[in-house]
Amino acid sequence: MTRRAVSVPGTLITALVLATTAAIPSAEATPADATTSPAKHCVLDMGSGEQSCHRTFTGAIEAASGGEIADAPASASAAVGDGAFRADLRSLEADDVIQGTFFEDEQYRGSSLTIRGSAPCEKDGWVDYQYDLPDEWKNRISSVQPWAECWLWLYPEPGLGGDRDGPFKENSPAIGSVMNDRTQSIGFS
Repeated sequence: MTRRAVSVPGTLITALVLATTAAIPSAEATPADATTSPAKHCVLDMGSGEQSCHRTFTGAIEAASGGEIADAPASASAAVGDGAFRADLRSLEADDVIQGTFFEDEQYRGSSLTIRGSAPCEKDGWVDYQYDLPDEWKNRISSVQPWAECWLWLYPEPGLGGDRDGPFKENSPAIGSVMNDRTQSIGFS
């Protein structure tokens, strides 16, 4: 049995993306549907459903951390081995917890989606948080980075449906053939 604490419908996210990204004052932010950059780095707050997209990984992490981490590495690949960056993530306040980052390409490349939530995962054997990917992210994930004590479970259907793959407990530069470019929902446990 799976406890599902949070679910954010993809259509709500899409509507919020269009409404909120236009109002972001940072020069770093770009609209969610921008096509001028080959990769965009988006941040989603699971509690509010708000999403913003940025031209750089550094900008996305700054937004995801509420401005507390303004000097993140320029790429997710560099962040993997950066001990100072990982320590910064662990020091974030509970309402600024980054729970996972998801990438469209292997080796943490391409566009990214960083999801933050209200607290670290509890490690109690249950899915603490759930997220259904919006259409623009369905069937695109190829590598993942778990944060905040969360293990990541990937599912091929919305609502944590179908066979799952995981848990991904550590940085995974390639999630493997079972869920590569097949993920439609994510469980955080």
